[in-house]
Amino acid sequence: MLLLYPKFIELFYQLQVEDDDKIGLYSYKVQSTITSRLANTMIQAKMVNNAKRPQHIVFDVQVPKGAFIDNFTMDVNGITFTSSIREKSEARRMYSQAKAKGKAAGIVRSNALDMENFKTEVNVPPGTRIQFELHYQEMIRRKLSSYEHVISLKPGRLAKHMEVDVRIIEPQGIRYVHVPNSLGDHFNGITTISKGEKKAHISFKPTMAQQRKCPTCSSTAVDGNFVVQYDVNRESTGGELEIFNGYFIHFFAPENLDPLPKNILFVIDVSGSMWGLKMKQTIEAMKAILSELRAADQFSLIDFNHNVRCWRDNLVSATPAQVEDAKKYIQTIHPNGGTNINEALLRATFILNEAQNLGMLDPNSVSMIVLVSDGDPTVGELKLTTIQKNVKQSIKDEFSLFCLGIGFDVDYDFLQRIATDNRGMAQRIFGNQETSAQMKRFYNQVSTPLLKKIQFNYPQESVSDVTQSSFHNYFGGSEIVVAGKVDTANLQHLESVVTATAANAELVMETLRDVEELDGFMKKDKYADPEFTRKLWAYLTVNQMLAERNTAPTAALKRNITKSILQMSLDHHIVTPFTSMLIENSEKDEIMLADQPKDPRRGCCSGTLGLTPNAPDNNKGIPPWANVTAVPVSFMPEQRSPPVLLLTPASFLYISVDNDPHFIIYLPKSQRNICFNINSDPGHILNLISDRSTGVVVNGQLIGAKKEENKKLNTYFGKFGFYFKNKGLKVEIDTETITLKDGSYSIMLSWSDTGHIIRKQLLISVKKESNVTIRVGEEMSFMVLLHRVWKNHPVNVDFLGIYIPPENQFSPEAQGLIGQFTSEPEVYIYNQRPGQTPEKPQATMEVKGNKLTVTRGLQKDYRTNRVFGTDVQCWFVHNSGKGFIDGHYKDYLVSHLYSFLKEP
Repeated sequence: MLLLYPKFIELFYQLQVEDDDKIGLYSYKVQSTITSRLANTMIQAKMVNNAKRPQHIVFDVQVPKGAFIDNFTMDVNGITFTSSIREKSEARRMYSQAKAKGKAAGIVRSNALDMENFKTEVNVPPGTRIQFELHYQEMIRRKLSSYEHVISLKPGRLAKHMEVDVRIIEPQGIRYVHVPNSLGDHFNGITTISKGEKKAHISFKPTMAQQRKCPTCSSTAVDGNFVVQYDVNRESTGGELEIFNGYFIHFFAPENLDPLPKNILFVIDVSGSMWGLKMKQTIEAMKAILSELRAADQFSLIDFNHNVRCWRDNLVSATPAQVEDAKKYIQTIHPNGGTNINEALLRATFILNEAQNLGMLDPNSVSMIVLVSDGDPTVGELKLTTIQKNVKQSIKDEFSLFCLGIGFDVDYDFLQRIATDNRGMAQRIFGNQETSAQMKRFYNQVSTPLLKKIQFNYPQESVSDVTQSSFHNYFGGSEIVVAGKVDTANLQHLESVVTATAANAELVMETLRDVEELDGFMKKDKYADPEFTRKLWAYLTVNQMLAERNTAPTAALKRNITKSILQMSLDHHIVTPFTSMLIENSEKDEIMLADQPKDPRRGCCSGTLGLTPNAPDNNKGIPPWANVTAVPVSFMPEQRSPPVLLLTPASFLYISVDNDPHFIIYLPKSQRNICFNINSDPGHILNLISDRSTGVVVNGQLIGAKKEENKKLNTYFGKFGFYFKNKGLKVEIDTETITLKDGSYSIMLSWSDTGHIIRKQLLISVKKESNVTIRVGEEMSFMVLLHRVWKNHPVNVDFLGIYIPPENQFSPEAQGLIGQFTSEPEVYIYNQRPGQTPEKPQATMEVKGNKLTVTRGLQKDYRTNRVFGTDVQCWFVHNSGKGFIDGHYKDYLVSHLYSFLKEP
């Protein structure tokens, strides 16, 4: 099976379309109101199809991680779709009933990653006007002494009317407002800021001329994040209490305290997958971080691959000499081998526990581990739940674990769980030129502990349902937020008492607040959210319960927490892992479903709307580019009838060859999947890629089944050959071994191994009995998937599949069954009509000057399920792809596993 990625994968807010000149964006508006750190954001886009044929329009909005989407509407030529929140099983039942009755139905899932993308794609006829509107809410967190509100602003095209409107209402008083030039110098002087004592208004309204990259350009320069930074006045050491509409919010961010000394273990992944830019940036960041250690701090370094090494076996003082020696040690690191996360973390906890048992730690100091890793464990203990349990038992609630996940293929969900379980936090850092800066920014957030063992106390007779009352550490520049319900009927004042350990003594901080103080101010402001206290309490409570559920020690407790989360989700109209968003038209005959998968790292499945990660995540061993995007929705006229909702096939944006062998070509411009089979003989070698300009060859050799079925012998790929001529390297992969050849030098791994090979900037990563990934510098990567069958199966044999990402830099002259589609042909499909069976309609396809009859059908994608596969809808070209591929399939037969295709 062959699938071709598009040359562009944009996982941020954009409005992708087939023809930039024919889709008009006539309004693009973002409105955000921040009331006491609660941001309610609305993103609206209005578009029109000015083309003479149907066009695809994509609404793809980046939503911050942790935000709750609470409403979505879509209007297509007067057909309005609205949303409602339902319990997941009820929503799925309604979805299934609609689908069974033949009504238009689709499904979407979301991923719990750093950023999420709410995405819907619509295919509309000429002249159609469409409006999308998404609402979400989030709590603005304080980091490095300021609140930062980030709005992704990537419309993808010029907008006749563009507006970003942000209003801030802070009863505590606004100390400053700053809008950094995050969109570039192109927009200097366009943003306006109006600041009062407790209110501020920020406006960004570039004209169409100001949006252009240059005076004669048709593309937009609006492509980035619009950032608003501010802070509030702070007069009370004990924080600020806000009481309104039966809820209280306690903001606690004391300053002017001496930092606590810290004991810190840096645990750095130096396995083979860290090779290249990621390791270089990590070393650069670590050298800068070490320079910021204070004289009162103690530290050490652990680096690990399949083995674990300690720079020092115990903590040492951060003297200039020790810091300099640690920098020299880091500079000598060379990544290679597997990943033994379990042993590395247990070694770090042992060093800290031993230091504490020997009385080497200041009683007022804060101990922490900072883990830097880019992948799953491949050596030692591999079961993630066991690693989590081992680390939890070893840490014993004595110190914190912070995790930095680098790159796309890291199991970020696991890092989040293990950090949250041990009073820390995790952050994803994408492996690019900004890795070093991102690492240093993360470290700065946790490098200045000011308080430890913090306890909030409120009068029990007056408050209830408090979200959280105790915290392990408070770091300078951040903020702790506590919320709860309060009985205001018989209460004039609310008092809080906070106790904590500071650098020199135990501190007691008190705050007294009048209950009615906010009423007048909030009711006079038409922009203020009157429900901000309730929403903040719900936001904090749901997030706390989700964290508690992850670490619940018993199944019964987990079930009880789940019930509470579900009720909160329904009561407060938010999508969580236990609720779904139903999107329906007014007649309720067209329905879409949005929910979250059990595996939060799994990509979007078939559906009409998509919540996809900002940067792609993947299942274990599957590279970041092997993700699935949402299925488009089509609003297409049938003959002379009005527009109806149709579902088009999933856009599997990758290249793969799999099964016996089936080919699926995804064409990004026409947004279609085209399929064909190749029926050749065992032993034949098919050329997949032949690119003389880059010197790259990929060939596959066929093997046959053990015997015929239905008078036909199925064939599969049993061996792949990769030839990188410019490096003089050859890689051969069959169902038993993986071999790298460099002249007379060769090295072999078995499928029963897990490990890495590096030679001449070529990295081979083997995951036991699963897949092999080949990476060539930063330019190319390939993945080969292993299919095992029952050893004594009477018919089937072991075979291989191959997956190739779109960013591989092949030349326009590339040839081969895959290479030829580097330049996408024009494809038109029309005259859809009934086929021999109802589920397989036929149509006419025009391509490369040929007019072909094609059939709608299903093929299989085996990336996430190697046994049963996932159905992929496509248009099937008969006769081994004749008329769709250049020439005849026999033209792609070569004599050797490393042969280039003959020149045409």
